[in-house]
Amino acid sequence: MTVARGRAYTGTVSAQPLLVVVDYDAGNLRSVERALAHAGMAATVSADPAELARARGAILPGVGAASDTMAKLRARGLEGPLREFIASGRPFLGVCMGLQALLDRSEEGGGQECLGVLPGEVRHFGFERLKVPHMGWNQVAWTREHPIMAGIADGAWFYFVHSFYPAPADPALTLGETTYGFTFPSVLARGNVAATQFHPEKSGAAGLRLYANFAGWVREAAGA
Repeated sequence: MTVARGRAYTGTVSAQPLLVVVDYDAGNLRSVERALAHAGMAATVSADPAELARARGAILPGVGAASDTMAKLRARGLEGPLREFIASGRPFLGVCMGLQALLDRSEEGGGQECLGVLPGEVRHFGFERLKVPHMGWNQVAWTREHPIMAGIADGAWFYFVHSFYPAPADPALTLGETTYGFTFPSVLARGNVAATQFHPEKSGAAGLRLYANFAGWVREAAGA
């Protein structure tokens, strides 16, 4: 199966609801495409706000710095449409920088205002005795039930690459936790929004299952 870049896949899954992977020049778009194709989900990689507005589900992937991410989202006219999409109640998944961008602000680069969808901030690990960035495989302990973690074991291993971590203002936003020097929230969720600090597309079977779960959530929410 292939997933067309910039348009909806028109093969055997054409009747499925449209899922948009938001393109703001993030480096891991192709890996996300392949993971979604493995899950059998029709997907479009697009920077077009109109396609985002029509979508039944959306993924904001990401690598890099908060300032670059927000600058690119603004330059492509995506900042407002992303907030509007999330406010509509349709399923939304943030990945790595796509998680951090959902919070109010980041400490990165001396301070950066983000989307403000979830209350809280992004902080630097600030370790002297542990390597930063936190890079490699680590475990996630689930704190509650959610559609994206169905069938994924508590303590499953996922792949991380990050120097900053989310610090939500409300502990109830935490869906999963990971320990690296201390225990930090590695998965956040509220309502129609879920977000992972790790990269599911680099996380083997557990990551592919998470994308498949998200695809199923989109289909269910769309009544498909």
